[in-house]
Amino acid sequence: MSALKGRDIEKFLARPDLTSGLVLVYGPDTGLVSENAARLVKYFAGDPPDPESLSQLHMSEIDADPQRLGILARSPSLFGGQTTIRIRAATNKLAPTLVELLDEGAQALFVVEGADLKPSDALRKHAEARKDARALPCYADTGQTIDTLIRETFAAANIALEADLAPMLRDMLGNDRQVTRSELQKLVLYAGDGGRLTRDDVMRLCGDNAALAIDAVVDSIATGHARRFDDAMTRAAAAGTDAQRLLIVAMQHFSRLRAMRAEIDAGASVDQIVSRATPRIHFSRKAGFEQQLRLWNDDGLAAACNRLAAAILDSRKSGPLAPAIGRQALLAICMAAARR
Repeated sequence: MSALKGRDIEKFLARPDLTSGLVLVYGPDTGLVSENAARLVKYFAGDPPDPESLSQLHMSEIDADPQRLGILARSPSLFGGQTTIRIRAATNKLAPTLVELLDEGAQALFVVEGADLKPSDALRKHAEARKDARALPCYADTGQTIDTLIRETFAAANIALEADLAPMLRDMLGNDRQVTRSELQKLVLYAGDGGRLTRDDVMRLCGDNAALAIDAVVDSIATGHARRFDDAMTRAAAAGTDAQRLLIVAMQHFSRLRAMRAEIDAGASVDQIVSRATPRIHFSRKAGFEQQLRLWNDDGLAAACNRLAAAILDSRKSGPLAPAIGRQALLAICMAAARR
C-alpha cells in the first residue's frame, strides 16, 4: 500500500522517494492540496520550474483532447531528463489513461490534484495500490497544525507577537490552508521583517466583522449593557447581519449558558466550567462568560430562551418586520439582565 499518513506525508514532500510514477494529492482542503502539489512540482521541476520539463493541464483540457496527456507523457524532454506533468481538478475519468501510461513505464512524474476522494474511487484505489504511486490525503488543518504554521511563518520574518496573540489568531483562522496562508502573509506584509503585531492589528486586518459584531450583541444583552447593545447592533447592521441570524446565535448562546449553569448548580465552579467548555471559549470572552454565569439563574435563562424562540418564529412569519422583532426581543433580554 502507498497511502501516506501523518508525518510520512511531510517526509515525502521534503524528499520524495519516486523519480517517476504517480503522486495523487487529494482531500477536502483544496488550499492544502494545491500547496502540496506545488511543493512537489518545485522539487522535481525546479524553482522557478523549467518550462521544458514541466507541463500543466486542467482536467477540462484532457476531456476536450483525450490524446493530449498521452502525447505529453510519451514525448521526451527536449534537453533530456525527467518530465513532470501536473494535472488539476482530476476526476476518476483520468484513471484508465494514467494506468495505461504507468504500465507502459512512461518516464514522467504525474502530480495529480483531486477532490475529496472516497476509498472506492478509481484514482485513489490505483494510487494506494501501485508500487509506483503515492497517495497524499490533505485534510483540514487542526489547531496543532495551525499553531505550527503561525509559529513558522512569523519566525521566518522575525516578527514578534503580543502576549496570547497566537491562540487568538489560531481561533480566528479557518481550516483551509490557502485562506490561512493568505491571512498570515497579509499580517507579515503589514508588520514587515522584524516587526511586531498586536491584538488590534489582527482584529483590524483579519477579523470577521459580522462574527465579531454578533458576539458583541450577544455579550451586551447577556450582561445587561444597553449602551453597548445599541453600539453592537449598529455594527451588526453595518456588517449586513441578518436579524434572524442574530436571534438564532443569541438562542444558541443562552442555551449554552443554561447547560453550563446546570453543571454549576450541580456543584462545579464557574472557572472549571468555562475552562473546559467545548467548543473552547476564546480567552478574550472568558471573563464575559464568567460574569454571565454568575448573573443568570436557570429560570432566567429558560425565560430568555423562550423569548428568543418566540421571536425567531415571529420573524419568520413577518419577514419585513424581522429587524424590529429581533431588536425588541434582544433589548428586552438586555433589560432583564440589567435588573439582576
